[in-house]
Amino acid sequence: MKHTVNYRISALAFLLVLIGASHHALGQCAMCKAVAEDSINNDGYGIALGLNNGIMMLMFVPYILLGTLLFVFFRKQISGFLKSFSNIH
Repeated sequence: MKHTVNYRISALAFLLVLIGASHHALGQCAMCKAVAEDSINNDGYGIALGLNNGIMMLMFVPYILLGTLLFVFFRKQISGFLKSFSNIH
């Protein structure tokens, strides 16, 4: 049981690090990157910012769906983890 709790805490910590690091991730395909680099204006932006935001929004939906699916399958384990976490005091 103790091994499972350590595994869950490690998985939760890893998930939090991924969520925190996703803010700095820039998602651009090779063609979008070429167009964005060619269209940079004097401020250092251009359509690159809009392209990057659009790509990040498109990538956000599959992660939400995957997270919902995982939550549905593992909700009993998650609730057990939260109950055991609240009894730590």
